[in-house]
Amino acid sequence: IVVVAVNSTLLTINSGDYIFYTDWAWTSFVVFSIANTLMTIVGAVYYLTFTGVPGTATYYGLIMQVYTWVAKVAWFALGYPVDFIVHPMWIPSCMLLDLAYWATKKNNHSLIFFGGVLVGMSMPLFNMVQLMLIADPLETAFKYPRPTLPPYMTPIEPQVGKFYNSPVALGAGAGAVLACTFAALGCKLNTWTYRWMA
Repeated sequence: IVVVAVNSTLLTINSGDYIFYTDWAWTSFVVFSIANTLMTIVGAVYYLTFTGVPGTATYYGLIMQVYTWVAKVAWFALGYPVDFIVHPMWIPSCMLLDLAYWATKKNNHSLIFFGGVLVGMSMPLFNMVQLMLIADPLETAFKYPRPTLPPYMTPIEPQVGKFYNSPVALGAGAGAVLACTFAALGCKLNTWTYRWMA
């Protein structure tokens, strides 16, 4: 859980760079949503099926949320503006995962399909709500100019008309498809763990 939480925090900070300093904000938001979905659902499904107790996924999401908040405070202390780091909302999607597991009487296949679709579609929605609640990204970027840009921040003309149309819809669509595969991986990790223990 610690490894996943730390990695999710680093991803949050890197995506913050994209969101605030390039014209690729929506494109990075889609990638950000899919990556967050991956880290959320693989770990949550793994622990959920390992314990077999509905509620474990929400507990996992709570730990990720706390780690992200701690990291946000740490980066704020280093001089980043408080609105710069958009901490993703892990808990609501994990609650939906728990609900799918509980409602289908702990059926792993239902967890993969229903839980995967619910998490994949909900995370971009919750993350966009987060983005709408913070200060205007361009205003923040001009207020806190970077002395040097990291190498991956070379300005590129945005692909207007492709990713720009609806980042939530694109993230939710891709997430809903991929999250089922991610959830299956989480279930499979238990099988591998048991074989290794044996």
